[in-house]
Amino acid sequence: MLRTRNIQPSLWESVLPEVCLRLPAELERVDAWLDDERFFAPFVPHFSARMGRPSVPMETYLRLMFLKHRYRLGYESLCAEVSDSISWRRFCRIDIDGRVPHPTTLMKITTRCGEQAIAELNEQLLATAAEARVVKTGKVRADTTVVSANVDYPTDTGLLARAVGRMSRLVRRIRAVGAAPRTGFRDRTRAAGRRVRAIAAHLRLRGAQAREEGQATIARITAELAGLAQHSAVEARAVLRNARHALARVTGRAKGRLRRAVDELAVIIERTDRVIAQARTRLAGGMPDAATRLISLHDPDARPIAKGRLGKPVEFGYKAQVVDNIDGIVLDHTVEQGNPPDGPQLAPAVERVTRRTGRPPGAVAADRGYGEAAVETDLRDAGVKTVAIPRKGKPGTARQAHERQPGFRRLVKWRTGCEGRISHLKHRYDWDRTRLDGLSGARIWCGYGVLAHNLTKITALAAANA
Repeated sequence: MLRTRNIQPSLWESVLPEVCLRLPAELERVDAWLDDERFFAPFVPHFSARMGRPSVPMETYLRLMFLKHRYRLGYESLCAEVSDSISWRRFCRIDIDGRVPHPTTLMKITTRCGEQAIAELNEQLLATAAEARVVKTGKVRADTTVVSANVDYPTDTGLLARAVGRMSRLVRRIRAVGAAPRTGFRDRTRAAGRRVRAIAAHLRLRGAQAREEGQATIARITAELAGLAQHSAVEARAVLRNARHALARVTGRAKGRLRRAVDELAVIIERTDRVIAQARTRLAGGMPDAATRLISLHDPDARPIAKGRLGKPVEFGYKAQVVDNIDGIVLDHTVEQGNPPDGPQLAPAVERVTRRTGRPPGAVAADRGYGEAAVETDLRDAGVKTVAIPRKGKPGTARQAHERQPGFRRLVKWRTGCEGRISHLKHRYDWDRTRLDGLSGARIWCGYGVLAHNLTKITALAAANA
């Protein structure tokens, strides 16, 4: 059952001195903005109005999520810090003698409401800011970046070894509840681990001849790991088939545990088959398609993305676009799977900015990755008067003269500030790595980071203009 506010007053507030009840300036500004009833509307479709246990008050949940992404706290650390701080308790609308929500409760609400709720929250925040006339759209800038997935550097050998271990652990969970007890399955985790350690030893070899011998040995070990994973997958399918038959006989809580283990085993078998196919394609001298390559067993949507950075030529995660204005407010952001081209993303983003603010931007600046004639045409059709995007390749004489104009050069120089905005989001608002799996999880994670960032910026601007 949905609860929006904590309406129970605390007697402690009448006893404590005023200095203990005072909020820091930033939290006081954010608290006043989040007190709007319209911020509770995105959560209404996800809860019943009359049935079920009362939820955490949404005003408490919103403020907890702001603190989490504003100060880069984990769920457990967040709850511990709020529990120990009087000012943070008052900001989150939690009584001094009240219980702070459990970390798992916050996790469940976040995943239950999904990406649609946080998208509507950001829309509502920008709409409120537009009403308060603190959003400027005289000029905006766009850039893309990679939001890293929560994965280690992926290798076929590492994925194969982890797949063998995951299947073995899931089979043990299935047998722990009494399902498929006589179905043959051999635990090959130790064998896979020995081969991975052998690869690490051969990678330390020096000299051209030694490296060639090491690469041949690594290829042989990789083939052995693929064979181990395939044998484990074949046996795991038999366990899966018999465990599904046992679901009709198991009752109580054991049935729920068995169903979860069966579902997880079915998923891991399918992903193991994909990793085996990737490894054998590479052993045959081919290269797996980056658009469909599996780089993680728990995050199947993450992809390798080459952005041309010297320190990280290939990154693993999701591609995000950020559009901000002269005050640093993020007017639009998207998170996409793989490495889609930059150009086609800009005009739709400008149209969304126009819809949110009621008028098109006066000028749009972006880097050379967007430099196509079709992009500039689409922006002008959307109502943008000035477009400052250097063209790809070698431009003609007329285009060179256009790009050397002082106004064009000033906008291009101002555009570089978007890289600083992205760096700020990564270092201060958790955009460096998403801790939620899948494309939907990445959009939720980045959405709350943008919400915390924009709340900080917009409330400060509103207070300065008051």
